[in-house]
Amino acid sequence: MVLLGALINAVLIVAGALVGRIFKNIPESMKSTVLSIIGLAVTLLGIKMGFESDNFIILVVSLVVGTVIGEWLDLDRQMNRLGKWVESLFRTKRNDQNQISIAEGFVTASLIFVVGSMAVIGALDSGLRNDHNVLITKGLIDGFTSIILASTLGMGVLLSAVPVFVYQGLIALFAGVISSFIPDAALQMYITEMTAVGGVMIMAIGLNIAGLAKIKAANLLPGIVIVGIMVAIFYTFQ
Repeated sequence: MVLLGALINAVLIVAGALVGRIFKNIPESMKSTVLSIIGLAVTLLGIKMGFESDNFIILVVSLVVGTVIGEWLDLDRQMNRLGKWVESLFRTKRNDQNQISIAEGFVTASLIFVVGSMAVIGALDSGLRNDHNVLITKGLIDGFTSIILASTLGMGVLLSAVPVFVYQGLIALFAGVISSFIPDAALQMYITEMTAVGGVMIMAIGLNIAGLAKIKAANLLPGIVIVGIMVAIFYTFQ
């Protein structure tokens, strides 16, 4: 089932939000420790995916060129600006205090869960390989994050599960459709190298979550496109 990963991710967000509303006073030390452990687990997943590459040249060139493009476009900053702009639309329309809480909780959580490379990589993995490990891992992270957010921002956090499911589900479905138009050998080559490139990005996210590094993971996203170009070149001339 192509949408299984996106569905589990959404369910974990809902579960986390409900727990957050029930247990509002979670010690900061516990939050910090659990996040660090999750970060290390995500890093391990990224390392495992990275080792799937069959062509180190494709892996390195895709990451380097993709990062150069991402830094030039400053994708990380642009995504943050987009998030702040969307959130400002709600902050300027303050009428009812309850509506404010729901709106801000919904927007803040949606942006945190949707804007990021792990959502894209995980959805592509679901659509192309029917492998949901990345989205399930992301769901665990989002679930714990939603506990923290719901304890302060209210039930609007729970509603963010809807755009998360729709966004990731559409990417997974699109990936599944286009895969039928690509030769099997080329598709398998792309899946293998995309998984490895995505693994390095996920490793960067894990290190950030664990507080061991400050890598602008969003700036690596163009690597997903570059790996497709590299695979097309290698497949054509091999």
